[in-house]
Amino acid sequence: MIHRLVELGIALSSERNHDRLMEMILLEAKTIYNADGGTLYLVTEDETGLSFQIMRNDKLNIAMGGTTGKKIPFPPVPLYRDDQSKNMNNVASAVYHQAMASNIPDAYEAEEFDFSGTKKFDETTGYRSKSFLAVPMINTEREVIGVLQLINARSLRGDTIAFDASMQPMIEALTSQAAVALENQLLIQQQRMLWNSLIEMIAASIDDKSPYTGGHCQRVPEITKLLAKAACENEEGIFAGFDLNEDQWYELHVAAWLHDCGKVTTPEYVVDKASKLETIYNRIHEIRTRFEVLRRDAEIACLKRKLAGEDPDTCDRDFEFECARLNEEYAFVATANVGGEFMDDEDIERLHQIGAQTWTRHFHKDLGLSPPEAMRVQKEPPPPPPAVEPLLGDLPEHKVGNYNTGELYNLSIRRGTLTAEEREKINDHIVVTIKMLEQLPFPKKMKRVPEYAGGHHEKMDGTGYPRGLKKSDMSIPARIMAIADIFEALTAADRPYKKAKTISESLKIMKFMCQDQHIDPDLFDLFLRTGVWKQYAEEFLDPSQIDPVNIEDYLPAENLLTARKAAE
Repeated sequence: MIHRLVELGIALSSERNHDRLMEMILLEAKTIYNADGGTLYLVTEDETGLSFQIMRNDKLNIAMGGTTGKKIPFPPVPLYRDDQSKNMNNVASAVYHQAMASNIPDAYEAEEFDFSGTKKFDETTGYRSKSFLAVPMINTEREVIGVLQLINARSLRGDTIAFDASMQPMIEALTSQAAVALENQLLIQQQRMLWNSLIEMIAASIDDKSPYTGGHCQRVPEITKLLAKAACENEEGIFAGFDLNEDQWYELHVAAWLHDCGKVTTPEYVVDKASKLETIYNRIHEIRTRFEVLRRDAEIACLKRKLAGEDPDTCDRDFEFECARLNEEYAFVATANVGGEFMDDEDIERLHQIGAQTWTRHFHKDLGLSPPEAMRVQKEPPPPPPAVEPLLGDLPEHKVGNYNTGELYNLSIRRGTLTAEEREKINDHIVVTIKMLEQLPFPKKMKRVPEYAGGHHEKMDGTGYPRGLKKSDMSIPARIMAIADIFEALTAADRPYKKAKTISESLKIMKFMCQDQHIDPDLFDLFLRTGVWKQYAEEFLDPSQIDPVNIEDYLPAENLLTARKAAE
């Protein structure tokens, strides 16, 4: 028996499935005493009751809870009465409060406990509940975390007998080992719950940080899991033999949720930069004010000319011409600021011509500055007023760290709204993600989280970032995340700066990316054939985005040829 207890202790410590662990505890206790039935209770989270976890009864053929999948319909046994006094009438509750085992030879003769419910159960079922043994499960902190209750010990002939008191220490030793094993498992579960909550909080914080990221960090894991599941179920080509065990699924889960965690360091005004002149605010308003100044100067010049005796009509015509010119030039600058159209060399040259106009500043630039601004001004003091300055400037104060916020520099961006430095900073979130994740002490079974999370901007031809990896350098899960990241971004409807694309538009773009060797053609083929795109769309996209799709229109060329030959 001692040898069996040692073996059981080893088995309990190695079992990771919560339901199987509890079943193992109860079934082994039943075996030791050859008991007809038993129940395992655990203390509820609010510590007000004992919840039913496992129920077994051989004679009545009852098997509920645990791995059976059958829910136990009974409410928790209350540990306290309505007046908050301890419930000592119920044997399991009394054992919890006393932290001592209770061995009852015959429930019908016991006076210290209320077995009215048991007797009613017997009347209904024709069963005869007789002997009871209830043992507290005490953890290393000397806290009762549950109660193991056995019913009706049986002799070798099958007769119901009392539980042998000489064997009770064996059961108590078993429950002690079980309590420690269960406590460890519960602690692991709580740690995992805490870790999951933490990574989801980080992802939600990144999504909430900017309306331009929306629910990206929360939706990419959904696509990742769908495509990974499809890869596991496929036994052809590169997927033959590919599978993920429970630990590897969790590893991918963590990586998917944290794939953009480096964005916590990306400045919001860069992520949110919807116009070329935007920093913390859109500086087009400053430029518009300067145009207003030039218009006011033109009006003053017109009035002065009239006072000097010049022809009023000529002065008015010149003023109107100047106003029209300023209006047209401001409209050109304002349109360039939006970044909706490509800026060619001619456009940039015109920007510089407009910007070369001057206006006169009459107030000091070094007043009302923040300490960092004051320090920058001290290095290159601006000229005192009155000072003539360009209408659009790339001035010393526009150099802020690694960023050039110069007006001409930013307005001259050829496509989009980001400068090269800002694009590099946004792309740098992958580097930061990898750095952050590599600093975490992941256990051995989660060592690939940085690789999976940090590879979603790599390309199959080696032109991606940050490491320039090729397809052969990347694992299947890392390549899966690249497709998930792209599809979510294309179909996202909560990005203020773009209209959500339809399924067909998104798949068309991804087909071109596949042809350019930016995404894995085998995975894209799997993404299409298994309908992962459709599963995701039906759950997360607006119905207006789900348009008719013929997947053959988007299959990679070599895969489409193979499919047609197979069909023939």
